[in-house]
Amino acid sequence: TLDSFVVAADGTATAQASAHYPMPTNFMQIAKVDTVQVGVTSAVRKRPALVQTTFRVTKVSGYWNKTMTLYGTKFGDTVAKPLMTITYTYNGFGDPKGYGTAIVSTISGNTTTKVQQQVCTTATVKNFNSLPTGAITQTSGSKKYVTTCADTFYPANGTGAVIDVSQMDSLYLQMDVPSGSPKVLKSNDPSTSNRLYIGNSTTTMPEVATGQTVDIFTAVPCGQTGYQAWEDGGNPVPADVSNADFFYTVQGKCDFNQRPSNTVLTQ
Repeated sequence: TLDSFVVAADGTATAQASAHYPMPTNFMQIAKVDTVQVGVTSAVRKRPALVQTTFRVTKVSGYWNKTMTLYGTKFGDTVAKPLMTITYTYNGFGDPKGYGTAIVSTISGNTTTKVQQQVCTTATVKNFNSLPTGAITQTSGSKKYVTTCADTFYPANGTGAVIDVSQMDSLYLQMDVPSGSPKVLKSNDPSTSNRLYIGNSTTTMPEVATGQTVDIFTAVPCGQTGYQAWEDGGNPVPADVSNADFFYTVQGKCDFNQRPSNTVLTQ
């Protein structure tokens, strides 16, 4: 008998079943016990697994050039390979925060495909009147700066870097900052993962606790937008997410059947 089947808000399915059988007796019939009830109950839990993720740049800043790469290791392999990169180049304008050009690309074997480009342009202005939507303002001494960023997607109706991770046994993010200290930040390195922020909005993005290893499969939400950011090394951590330099969104697609079973016998 299937006693219950519940699907939680996050897609986790839990099932409970039971079986009963009146087992005939031999010697106990002397005591007029003709049958003995034999029964078993069991329960299983299975959560949907990440099979696809989409990365999209929202804002990158700083004087330091940097590259973020998503690495994945396939089932049966021992070497992680790049699946996606986001490269940032400072425009050299000289404003206090510094902005530039970010390019998002997918990687399949030896083929790199550009899927998004964000170009940020900065200018000095006399005042902050009649600013375009999304303009970034900065003030340094008597100078006022306005930065505007324009996104181009390839194709035009694209949504960013769509990555198939259904065959991946492990995933991690790596930030390479040649001018930073440290120069390499990894989500699976407990000594540098605390420079990664993970949250559910642009303002609610807590920093990863020091000494933790991030599981990307659970850090990317299923069917909704997640928000992540990196502090590239210019500021000490812990620090508020407003100090971060590398902002992007992630959205996951999850399924039960495209990855090896994650079923857990709980009873």
